[in-house]
Amino acid sequence: MSIIKVHKLFKSFGDVNALQEIDLEVNASEIFGLIGPDGAGKTTLFRILTTLLIPDSGSANVCGFDVVKDYKEIRKRVGYMAGRFSLYHDLTVQENLSFYATVFGTKVSDNYELIEDIYSHIEPFKNRRAGKLSGGMKQKLALSCALIHRPELLVLDEPTTGVDAVSRTEFWDMLQKIRKKGISIIVSTPYMDEALKCDRVGLMLDSKILSTEQPENISKHHKNLLYSVKSLANNYIFLKALREQEWCRSAWLFGQTIHLGVNKDIDEIQLKKELRGMKDFESYEKISPGIEDTFIELMGVKGPDN
Repeated sequence: MSIIKVHKLFKSFGDVNALQEIDLEVNASEIFGLIGPDGAGKTTLFRILTTLLIPDSGSANVCGFDVVKDYKEIRKRVGYMAGRFSLYHDLTVQENLSFYATVFGTKVSDNYELIEDIYSHIEPFKNRRAGKLSGGMKQKLALSCALIHRPELLVLDEPTTGVDAVSRTEFWDMLQKIRKKGISIIVSTPYMDEALKCDRVGLMLDSKILSTEQPENISKHHKNLLYSVKSLANNYIFLKALREQEWCRSAWLFGQTIHLGVNKDIDEIQLKKELRGMKDFESYEKISPGIEDTFIELMGVKGPDN
């Protein structure tokens, strides 16, 4: 059963195409991740799904209702957490939660058991103004407010951006518990590692969805050989030199090494010879692609300056 069905969805802002013929289906009771850089179109898609924007063409169905014709029904059934903290800064934690419960015609006590695990972290600060909370605390409050009416679908737009690593881990643990309570979740993130925490992911770039897969199957879209290369000197200088080679398909920094994708027309013997002829080359090894590598492969660019 699908909680979201999108077909040929298109949205533009003037001359800028924000979404181009998006097709997407999200299953009920799954965590679906939309992965991509800023400007890919993730927020525009989420605003259409939550009835905050009207598409130019195509269709989108959420919880069995059309986003244009049945927007009132959808708003009753969807919880939305925007990328930027959008609660009332001058209201206390408790006042924000009570306000959102009232907006949806319910009371905090009616669905408290749903948010108890989350809200318990910030309840000791219930009389503190929301604007004075830390990033992790704001995140938990926003999630509590999005859940207080027990939605069928939870829409989270880059909820972990700007929070520390511990808070990110805690947040994803909370999402797993929420999913087990029968609530479907669609979440966007620029962090590729978070894709592994989803049941399925969609890779999004330049207003299009490039691929939709289970995380463990994403790497099958990487069709070219990949190597981890080390330099004796400055990795940035060596990176630039690699990108200038005709046989280089992509070259990106990954920690202390460079992930080098090469064209199919060069074999390993040739590559070894080419690398050894380059100044400051240290070593290389063949590696299996990860989600980040596959995303770069699908982008089809050598690097950020290309």
